[in-house]
Amino acid sequence: MLNTEFIAAPENNSRRLMIALHGLGDSRAGFRWLPEAMQMPSLNFLLVDAPDPYYGGFAWYDLQNPAPGIERSRQMIFELLDHLAEQGFPREQIVLCGFSQGCLLTIETGARYPHKLAGLVGISGYTAQPEQLVREFSPQALQQRFLITHGTLDPLLPIENVRKQVEILRAAGLQIEWHEFVKEHSIAGEPEVAVIRQFVRNSYV
Repeated sequence: MLNTEFIAAPENNSRRLMIALHGLGDSRAGFRWLPEAMQMPSLNFLLVDAPDPYYGGFAWYDLQNPAPGIERSRQMIFELLDHLAEQGFPREQIVLCGFSQGCLLTIETGARYPHKLAGLVGISGYTAQPEQLVREFSPQALQQRFLITHGTLDPLLPIENVRKQVEILRAAGLQIEWHEFVKEHSIAGEPEVAVIRQFVRNSYV
């Protein structure tokens, strides 16, 4: 089971939930700023540590041999979503959000999970094998709503490559809202958070 940290919504009894998946070498602590920044009192948050230790933080998969770790971590996220549903957080009220490696897992989950979520937010990430992912879409994949953001100055994941991957996924029918920001491998402060906030609000309309 993944290590998690739950931050309750100020509004009592809300079942709306945002799950945050960090990037390589980070931990759930790296997303503790998110609840205040989102300014959504009806939204609970679940911050998640990736399973593998990595230089004082954690990783979702091994960069040298990513496929086994991606599959294992994706299955762990599936199990987490199923567990949360059993605990009274309806899947259709859950937004999954990830940065970098967490973005890849967010896209993987949205394309393969057999139940519809409220929305999926991928920040500064990529997909490992988009053509294979298209072939393995779940029956719910085309009903999911994605927001994917990326930086035009990203030195780790050049935006040209990510644009091509997004085009492949869109051509296969995924509902992807795409936004580019003048940023490196990071989150572009309030301008980017505002886009995420609006997407999440629309997910609950």
